[in-house]
Amino acid sequence: MVLVLMGISSLSSCKKTGVVTSPNGSLSVVLQEDVHNKGSFILLTNSLADTIRVGFTTENESFATGMVLSGVSDSRKIVEDYIVKHGKRLHPHNEAMEVTYTLENEKQHTMRLVVRAYNNGICFRYELGEVMTDSVKVVGEETAYSIPEGASRWLMPFNTGYELPFPLQKGAEKDGQWGYPCLFELEGRCLLITEADVDERFCATRLENKSNTYKIAFPQAWEARNVGAEIPVITGEWQSPWRVLICGSFADIFESTLVEDVSRPSVLQDDSWIKPGRSSWAYWSNNHASLDYQVMTTYVDLARDMGWEYFLIDWEWDAMTNGGNIEDLCRYALSKGVKPAMWYNSGGDHTWVQSTPKDRMLTHENRCKEFEWLKSIGISTIKVDFFESDKQWMMKYYLDILKDAADYQLMVDFHGCTAPRGWSRTYPHLMSMEGIYGAEWYNNRGDMTNHGAEWNTISPFTRNVVGPMDYTPVAFTHSQHPHTTTNVHELALATLYESGIQHWADRPSGFMALPEGAKQYMKDIPVVWDDSRLIDGYPTSHVVVARRSGSRWYIAGINGKDEEMEVTLDLSKLNLSADAKAFMTICDGEDYDPSSGMPRPENFKIDTSVSIPGNVKMAPRGGFILIIE
Repeated sequence: MVLVLMGISSLSSCKKTGVVTSPNGSLSVVLQEDVHNKGSFILLTNSLADTIRVGFTTENESFATGMVLSGVSDSRKIVEDYIVKHGKRLHPHNEAMEVTYTLENEKQHTMRLVVRAYNNGICFRYELGEVMTDSVKVVGEETAYSIPEGASRWLMPFNTGYELPFPLQKGAEKDGQWGYPCLFELEGRCLLITEADVDERFCATRLENKSNTYKIAFPQAWEARNVGAEIPVITGEWQSPWRVLICGSFADIFESTLVEDVSRPSVLQDDSWIKPGRSSWAYWSNNHASLDYQVMTTYVDLARDMGWEYFLIDWEWDAMTNGGNIEDLCRYALSKGVKPAMWYNSGGDHTWVQSTPKDRMLTHENRCKEFEWLKSIGISTIKVDFFESDKQWMMKYYLDILKDAADYQLMVDFHGCTAPRGWSRTYPHLMSMEGIYGAEWYNNRGDMTNHGAEWNTISPFTRNVVGPMDYTPVAFTHSQHPHTTTNVHELALATLYESGIQHWADRPSGFMALPEGAKQYMKDIPVVWDDSRLIDGYPTSHVVVARRSGSRWYIAGINGKDEEMEVTLDLSKLNLSADAKAFMTICDGEDYDPSSGMPRPENFKIDTSVSIPGNVKMAPRGGFILIIE
């Protein structure tokens, strides 16, 4: 607050001033002319990003320099309740205060800067004051966030599939390009930077830093094999995406729904056909399983036996043999009460990947023809892969797929894709997105074997904050590279990670070998949550979360360290009733392998007759599950 008041006192060159303060008074923002660069403006905040440079430049004029503040609106309150099909909570509620600043450039054209202060974050977007009849290129955006020196940083080096880890960085700032979301922490104050409500009117962006200043950067020409322009083009009554800063504690970061809050409401008139659920999936354990009808039927049987709603048919299904084809497999699944989902390559010249089927998603006509056939064979969901770009035309491609899929009541899962930008609120049949260095990477190289436990503690504070995450969790057996997490750690991921459809990674034998209590947990675990809370955690160390479904709280924790850890369970924020009781605990067993000194990963300690514990021990790279009724 002191910083904001200092900013207000120095606004001598502005015609008007307006402070935006969150409803609970915790966050404040004010616009000020930059004393070092007359005609340019900055937002001053009392968040970890204390100074934010604003503005953008088109091919014809600047809305970043030579600006004059010509108006400030009255502050207005935003109060919103809405219902979602899946996410951190079914009934999000948000409140904010909003002020619109009007700025005029040297050509006397106006730009509006809309700023909101929420109780857990700050959001702003640009709007143009005139309707543009001709399209105009935006050649650069000046938005830049100043981060205090010495802040801890969890940043993913940008790649087009958003499939790299978020390693902890301390010390000197490392310059680079970073994919959203970007997490910072200093002395208990946390900040997560991302964007929301991106659509065909603009490209998706990333951050590029020079030392402690993190600036918005546009896509590069090489993306999508140089297909499509990297410079966004705007026209009409234009609004930029929201620039989003989630602020507060690690609990504020984990529990935030701010990305969805500022995204547009659902465009669907009827969403009764959207059914979140659990799915078996063969690719992790057998990369070419979809070539073999007989192998795939075992994954149908797994879903049936476990009570899961779906099973996913991955790449190469168009070449299936050994007793049946894709239509035979769909008939078999439906006869067992299991709904099939199917994979597609996004296709075209924009991807190097030749995996089939390819080119069936590229045009509206192709999609409609394919979707009509999919509905005729009982497909519930499509998984579309390998987009490989954040360019503006690719944003339109994503949304075109979602719009056409809705017409045929098909749910959607994007893979090889960008990070979520709030689309699952606007298009609630978007059940999940990859954009994560997930369990699939046990197929590709050994770094998940060495670092998977640690990296698993980071995702709840980074990638999964901004939207549903198709990490494909839960594996007890081994893929090409083994996991060194305990089996209880793997079980805990089913609660720890949120996704509208959860694709469980392991093969049938892995699930069938579970002890009865663990197997029952996997049969019962929901994917729709009434509420989600952070109990404890620090990214790279450990994390404990609680999610509620009806009257039952599922509490899960994992240890990212190579040594045993004991955590205290402060469950006060769950508002448990006096008669609440533990329904089940699943903990790491105490049987150690003498050759390694590590607990045997297959060991479980299951108890169905315990009181709610005050603390829990986790084995190295272990975990626990506590279910409270």
